[in-house]
Amino acid sequence: MLVWFVILYLMVSVGIGLYAATRVHSAKDFAVAGRSLPLPVVTATVFATWFGAEAVFGIPATFVKEGLPGIVADPFGSSMCLVLAGIFFSRYLYRLNILTLGDFYRMRYNRTVEIITTLCIVASYLGWVAAQIKALGLIFFVVTDGGISQPAGMVLGIAIVLTYTIFGGMFSVAILDFVQMAVSMGGLLYIASLISDKSGGVANVINHANAAGKLEFFPSNDPWLWVSTVGAWVTMMLGSIPQQDVFQRVTSAKSANIALGGSILGAIIYFSFCFVPMFIAYAATLIDPKLFNDLLATDSQLVLPTLVLQHTPVIAQVFFFGAVLSAIMSCSSATLLAPSVTFAENVVKGFFPGMGDHMFLRTMRICLVVFAMLVLGFALNSESSIFKMVENAYKITFAGAFVPLAFGAFWRRSTTQGALCATFGGLISWILIEVLIGEKSPVPPQLIGFCISIAGMVIGSLLPQWVGHKLPGRPLHEMRAAAASHHVAAQTHHS
Repeated sequence: MLVWFVILYLMVSVGIGLYAATRVHSAKDFAVAGRSLPLPVVTATVFATWFGAEAVFGIPATFVKEGLPGIVADPFGSSMCLVLAGIFFSRYLYRLNILTLGDFYRMRYNRTVEIITTLCIVASYLGWVAAQIKALGLIFFVVTDGGISQPAGMVLGIAIVLTYTIFGGMFSVAILDFVQMAVSMGGLLYIASLISDKSGGVANVINHANAAGKLEFFPSNDPWLWVSTVGAWVTMMLGSIPQQDVFQRVTSAKSANIALGGSILGAIIYFSFCFVPMFIAYAATLIDPKLFNDLLATDSQLVLPTLVLQHTPVIAQVFFFGAVLSAIMSCSSATLLAPSVTFAENVVKGFFPGMGDHMFLRTMRICLVVFAMLVLGFALNSESSIFKMVENAYKITFAGAFVPLAFGAFWRRSTTQGALCATFGGLISWILIEVLIGEKSPVPPQLIGFCISIAGMVIGSLLPQWVGHKLPGRPLHEMRAAAASHHVAAQTHHS
């Protein structure tokens, strides 16, 4: 019954996604759903994009082993990312009427900065999307009782997600996110209520976790431990802001205010709901301590699915795996789409400026397939946990893309030289320390890269101005005018 339900659910999901594809008539429809989404759908897409494999498997497994200090990056840092992106960037970027974040870097600085930051953004998605595909492989392996191996499950999973995403783009992602948000939340809450009864109630689980020291959020008085904790927190919080998936949800909204409200509401729901699978996973250690402590020592990501299969009725298993599939598929489709659109718009299109709308739409779909194959290869060959794959994904954008975005938006004196110094300085210093010192570095390498990136932006921008030679960045009013003229020209060409 469970296997047939999974098959039926996957067929319905693909069907909904393909139905949504009938609304795609242009590249803009494919990339940002025609900027037409209402607040509930924007909120659902923000939540669903982030509530994926790491929230269902990675965060709970890490919490059971390390407590709150182990999950400072996610959900604490990631939730703050959505809040900051909503408050400081959503309305600003929405009014520019652009297709990708790479467009901002080109309009504010130049083509070189656009390409470098775009490659950073695209590369950062490899680990994140691979984590989702790895989780799909895990689900198919568990549901079929080993009948489908994890590698084969990864191949099957990416084929299913790619099927509806390649036709429907952001419309398919948005509509499925709205449906899957309801399924995932309802299913996990139902499982939590069952597990609560088996583990002595919510208060008993919380008290046990507190007594075990799992709820002690702040690290000890060791200053280097504080530095490491802060580094993990700000890497996710700031490194996730220059991401195309966050930007797509902003620009898919009907208005700038909906973009703001959807980001903040999505962040609140995501942060709150992440504690549900954490509660379920920790309760498992009280229900069957020997079994689940053994799993923690071998593969902690199996704690939740094993608990559900061995300690709940079939109907609960149906709800659980429906919820998990909903969460991971919605996250997978969104995170496959974002880098593909970015690469097509900000790298490929620059070499073919006369490309028409239909050819551009075809190019985005080709990039989607190529990126999916790269993600599958990465997932099949990576031995990192789901949580680590997601946590490490944002180091590159934290070191190389955040400073040019933030300073370009809010510091008028930032210039193209400053952006280049920030990007190259941050990336090179981070990579060198990562390679030469690695985990032995008392300060996280990406945090050093971030600080050097700030210094590069300030010195690179001000020094040429002091000596009288600079390549200025464009002010906001010029960027808006350029974006407006580009939009009119694109509409005319499409017509």
